[in-house]
Amino acid sequence: MGLLSAPAAVDKREYWGFSLYDWANSGYVTTTGTVLFAPYLTSVAEQAACGRVGTTEDPCRTNLEILGLGVSPGSLAFYVVTVATLVSALFLPIVGAIADRSPRKKLLMCGFAWAGAIAASSMVFVTDGRWALGALLLFIGNLCLGSSMVVYDSILIDIAPPDDRDDVSSRAWAFGYLGGFILLSINLGVVTAHDALGMSQGTAVRLSLLSAGLWWGLFTFVPFVKLRNRPPTGVVQVRSGSMVRQSFGQLGATLKHLRTYPMTLLFLVAYLFFNDGIQTVIAVSSTYGEKQLGFETQVLIMTILLVQFVAFFGAIGFGRFARRYGSHRTIMGGLVVWMVIVIAGFTLPEKQIVPFLAMGVAIGLVLGGTQALSRSAFSQLIPKGREAEYFSLYQAGERGTSWLGTLVFGLVHQITGSYRPAIVALGLFFLIGLVLLSRVDMRRGIREAGNAQPTLV
Repeated sequence: MGLLSAPAAVDKREYWGFSLYDWANSGYVTTTGTVLFAPYLTSVAEQAACGRVGTTEDPCRTNLEILGLGVSPGSLAFYVVTVATLVSALFLPIVGAIADRSPRKKLLMCGFAWAGAIAASSMVFVTDGRWALGALLLFIGNLCLGSSMVVYDSILIDIAPPDDRDDVSSRAWAFGYLGGFILLSINLGVVTAHDALGMSQGTAVRLSLLSAGLWWGLFTFVPFVKLRNRPPTGVVQVRSGSMVRQSFGQLGATLKHLRTYPMTLLFLVAYLFFNDGIQTVIAVSSTYGEKQLGFETQVLIMTILLVQFVAFFGAIGFGRFARRYGSHRTIMGGLVVWMVIVIAGFTLPEKQIVPFLAMGVAIGLVLGGTQALSRSAFSQLIPKGREAEYFSLYQAGERGTSWLGTLVFGLVHQITGSYRPAIVALGLFFLIGLVLLSRVDMRRGIREAGNAQPTLV
């Protein structure tokens, strides 16, 4: 079996369709969500608030006025992510309940993806003080990404048997990092050579944002063609009426009976904490590098390229560790490494690139593996007929939709005026997640959910 080939028990056509949606959305997650948009939106907001872009030596201290509240330009993007995720907590479970009852899952997934891609492409118009437009488009893009991922994650259960899910999930994440690496490499060339191309750096950034939206939208046609729809199975019977009315009824029944699956619930709570930490580190890394450590955009993009490159092999490596030691113990080991990373991040010196790159390598090693294995491990704990609905709860803490982590990061920055204490505060999320995850009995949870036991957990 090749490094990225389909496991023997998985249909090759659907394997490629599933994997290439990770490739598609990673253009947005990497170029827009991780590297360019948060610092760019911060600069646009600073220009509107202070009449100039803040620097490490002379930061912008004037707040924006939003609904009568003073908001620091440096915290704006993180507050937008927070609001988007709070809305997601209400919206995504309904999306999941509808998906469980729909015979057209792939159309639902791709529809949200294309809507998000339109919002992402429209970020090219965020300039000349239009920070409010940027905040709105970021909100829509993140909400659509989370909605599409609810359906996407549930498809893993449809296409892969229990013993192959770690491999399929890890390889799909690896495809995502490869796609993100390629697009970000192109954007690095554009941003770096903006003078030679006859454009400003701001224009180069906006064209890169446009490319991420187009990448997401166009490559979504691959899963649309290769994945196949399946009739719903094991759907819980609730009130009669329209699909939306039934979905609300199913959601209510699931929340009511979630306590009958205590290991599933405990895994979800643990995941909420440690994934909030992971997602916040991803979301704030470029802002931390530019605004706290004083690196230029080109350095940030090269560092993220390094992370993407290492993460490709990290995701594959974690999948192989899981085949030997089980996904549960492998995830826990990854969380220990994450705690070391955020503590070390607090001590990074300004404008010294070698320690910053070393931190990028460490992040890449654990980034994709912990997330990919969390997805496949959780899939084992879901009762039949509620796959997408449970993954909608899972997505409340998924990539780009963290709420508590970004809120804490933004508040600590606003209180202290520094990103250093904000970054180290994230270690608490990994610690709490690790303690809770250590108490999850995977075998018991799989048995309670009525699923087949894999060889290793």
